[in-house]
Amino acid sequence: MALDLFSPTKLGAISLKNRIVMAPLTRSRAPKETGVPQDLNVTYYQQRASAGLIVTEATPISAMGHGYILLPGIYTKAQVAGWRKVTDAVHAAGGKIVLQLWHVGRISHPSLINGALPVAPSAIKPAGQAFTYEGLVDFVEPRALEASEISAIVQEYVHATKCALEAGFDGVEIHAANGYLLDQFLRDGSNKRTDNYGGSVENRARLLMEVTKAVVDVAGADKTGLRLSPVNPFNDMQDSNPQALFNYVAGALNQFNLAYLHVVEGGMDGDMGSFDFVQMRKQFKGSYMANFGYDKARGNAAIASGHADVIAFGVPFIANPDLVERYKTDAPLNEADANSFYGGAEKGYTDYPFLNA
Repeated sequence: MALDLFSPTKLGAISLKNRIVMAPLTRSRAPKETGVPQDLNVTYYQQRASAGLIVTEATPISAMGHGYILLPGIYTKAQVAGWRKVTDAVHAAGGKIVLQLWHVGRISHPSLINGALPVAPSAIKPAGQAFTYEGLVDFVEPRALEASEISAIVQEYVHATKCALEAGFDGVEIHAANGYLLDQFLRDGSNKRTDNYGGSVENRARLLMEVTKAVVDVAGADKTGLRLSPVNPFNDMQDSNPQALFNYVAGALNQFNLAYLHVVEGGMDGDMGSFDFVQMRKQFKGSYMANFGYDKARGNAAIASGHADVIAFGVPFIANPDLVERYKTDAPLNEADANSFYGGAEKGYTDYPFLNA
């Protein structure tokens, strides 16, 4: 029988009842003062537990990892307790959920990180603006990390991974995409270092490999996924040879035997250039999660052809908590309201109707 979105599968140690994944989606609905998930967040995730797997919104691994307003964190005891309510609710509803580990690097602002300068591989100010509590403000020039500071960043990933496991998550996903810290080290447009963390493809990938090894040592390879975005220009990102870079990264990750590799197969400007995702896919020997503008038909085709093992859906899950059932029955989808994507309360978050409502 041909595989499709509704076939069960396993990603490492994580058993999925279907191959429809809820992609990580920043929604900015955690309390400003604490970053502790609240009852509203519990409801939101539990509503979507029919997904084969939920990947949480990107979650800062430390106070310095923040880059947007109203984010939940994963580095304090109170945050662990808040997330525990989420994981308990998702598990009670028969779902599986992993936490996405996030450090934004230069995509922050001093007002979001206690007045400190954002850190980055190199002191290059990104084009664009930060979402702060005072509104949109221009990014600042970040501070280049000293080589001696990098081990402490790796340890922040270790601490956050321990916190995620304590909170009851089925695993973790390392966020190395979309112009945030690990992606900043990977791409030569943002990494101009001349030490062991800059220059060659191998050097630029060094921090990612160190973080991945450290997280795997805590969580286990079979509970660790990783996300990449080879051609996404979001957050002022570019690379002189993305094919060579990401072919290398995908191959180098095989040493860890990860639960899955999650790839954003496009850019937010819609331009993929000449990048060959099939070529990159062939470098990685494990389970592959495809993401970027997929619908039911494209998702089924990608799984049937063997290109992908699971498909991550973003905006459709915002507006359709019962997306799995809607796809299964070919029911019409609710339209997402972009005005309520970030911030607010129930409206546009937990009030989208279910089919049986």
